[in-house]
Amino acid sequence: MIVVAGEALIDLVPQGAGALAGLLPARGGGPYNTAVALGRLGSPTAFCSRISCDAFGDALVGGLREAGVDVSPVRRGSEPTTLAVAMVGTDGSAAYSFYVEGTADRLFTAPDRLPDATRAVSFGTCSLVLEPGASAYEELMRSAAAQGVFTALDPNIRAGLIPDADAYRARFKSWLPSVSLLKLSEEDARWLGGTPGEWLASGPSAVVVTRGGDGLTVFTRDGAEYAVPGEPVDVVDTIGAGDTVNAALLHGLAARDALSPAAVAELGTEGWTELLRFAARAAAITCSRAGAEPPYAYELA
Repeated sequence: MIVVAGEALIDLVPQGAGALAGLLPARGGGPYNTAVALGRLGSPTAFCSRISCDAFGDALVGGLREAGVDVSPVRRGSEPTTLAVAMVGTDGSAAYSFYVEGTADRLFTAPDRLPDATRAVSFGTCSLVLEPGASAYEELMRSAAAQGVFTALDPNIRAGLIPDADAYRARFKSWLPSVSLLKLSEEDARWLGGTPGEWLASGPSAVVVTRGGDGLTVFTRDGAEYAVPGEPVDVVDTIGAGDTVNAALLHGLAARDALSPAAVAELGTEGWTELLRFAARAAAITCSRAGAEPPYAYELA
């Protein structure tokens, strides 16, 4: 089983031009999208989070169940659901403003234990920024890694939520010894100010960098570098594309029984090229439709 730990929120997506265009609520949050994508791909998946008891929270839990995701690790709270207002550019890229004060997901506490048969845990996005929940997710990351569980991290930087950039960059570096697979965008990499080689030296077995329509590149501990181009697609928007890449990578690694540093090291040229192409195809499908709507397994067959 792959456990995804992090926030679930509601994206308010404009249905026209201008700040006052009608806003359509959609289920979202980087970890939430990753869990749904994994479920749709057919990977046994559980979601570990704290979700509101309000109507938005009910819709979020319902979306997980529809995707076949185990929601038994989810805790519920009386506080409201976090909201993210999306601003979609002419090229389909998305930026966000967040409404996070006093919301349910911020009060996450680490569980005493992970679900049975957990093979990997995925972390990222707002949940590793907003306290007090961020420290609890960090605790879970470190404890999972200490138990030998494969860990994946997508920082998915939301700069507007980070009050002290230098403090966050230092904290990010402190996570790396507990990270097996680091995935991030070119924009994240520039904001963080490091290089794949520096990050690999701190702990991860592989670093995957996404380059939008230009594709994906992986850097490995043995100094290898493999890249694939993006899949041509008419982009509606890019919401959830990076989260789909996370899910596709984890799904592909699980299918290859490669959720361990030793197995990652054995993938080689053919294994990584196939895996990256699969992730690129999955992300392209997500970009071809509005909102975070990752593909089902049959769409990638």
